[in-house]
Amino acid sequence: MSGSLTDITGITVGHAQDLARRTGVSVIRFSKPAVASISVLGGAPAVRDTALLEPEMMVERIHAIVLSGGSVYGLDAASGVQTVLRKEFESLPSLDSKIRVPIVVQASLFDLANGGDKTWQTSPYAQLGEEAAYAASGQAVPQGTIGVGTGATTSTLRGGAGSTSMVTSHGYTVSAFIAVNAIGSATVGKGPYFWSAPFEQAREFGGLGAAPTSAEDALRLSIKPDYVAGTTIGVVATNATLTPIQAKRLAILGQDGVARGVFPAHLPQDGDTIFGVSTEEKPAPELNAFCEILQAATIVTARAIALGVYHAAALGWDRCVPSWQEQFAGEYQANAKERA
Repeated sequence: MSGSLTDITGITVGHAQDLARRTGVSVIRFSKPAVASISVLGGAPAVRDTALLEPEMMVERIHAIVLSGGSVYGLDAASGVQTVLRKEFESLPSLDSKIRVPIVVQASLFDLANGGDKTWQTSPYAQLGEEAAYAASGQAVPQGTIGVGTGATTSTLRGGAGSTSMVTSHGYTVSAFIAVNAIGSATVGKGPYFWSAPFEQAREFGGLGAAPTSAEDALRLSIKPDYVAGTTIGVVATNATLTPIQAKRLAILGQDGVARGVFPAHLPQDGDTIFGVSTEEKPAPELNAFCEILQAATIVTARAIALGVYHAAALGWDRCVPSWQEQFAGEYQANAKERA
């Protein structure tokens, strides 16, 4: 177990980023078509071809999920991924009269106000989508300033991409890959403590525990300026065999993790979108086992949010909020030394 989305067999993840433009793309690919559904709770989503993920629709399985920066411009990334998949399909044996069509869905986050060169004449995202699709591997997913998380921010700190996983008592793996670009904040008030603290494992995002002032800070609205949109988008997956309806429930419980890791979440300016995925590697779970998978979906999503912010790189960008490492790492290390 690497502790990331790729702990589920058959899932690979690739990234491409442009630091000059402060944006990027991440692609989640499946070795065989995966059952998937979606939950959209933000008021301003930027999505592509996601209507087909509703359980009543004909298409039950997909080939890839794209997560990108760039707001609606970023939706071009799916075209780049489809280009790669179509080339790969052409090398496969003929299906007689049938035509293989790559089913690629996408959600995009708003990173247009973080500085960087946004003066393109032609959207760069199709090319970034191709690069990310070709880069997909089963290795552990990097954290922080990578792919879709490259230009992400929250109301107080740099955002980023985070990934983690866990195994339920029934032996099912549940994992998440989340890009944090929220209107709200992943940390409490102006301090270093994470809203996700109750779910932290092995001091993975600093081991600070819960904020002593969380009750008071929760009463104060901490969000981005009203001219900036944002979102938390990502994938929560399991190797259990699920129906499309159950995959929808998995995505909904992933949104519970968004609400545990970001406060406030699901605002009108957010586009909070979570994909629920089943790779069908293991048998269908009984009801209690399925409920445990759903609980795990909330936990891994909340943890991935904190990890994405905690590991965001300290690049010293102008017109951009600081990273957690820039703001708090020195103070945390000093306090840790004093406690020792």
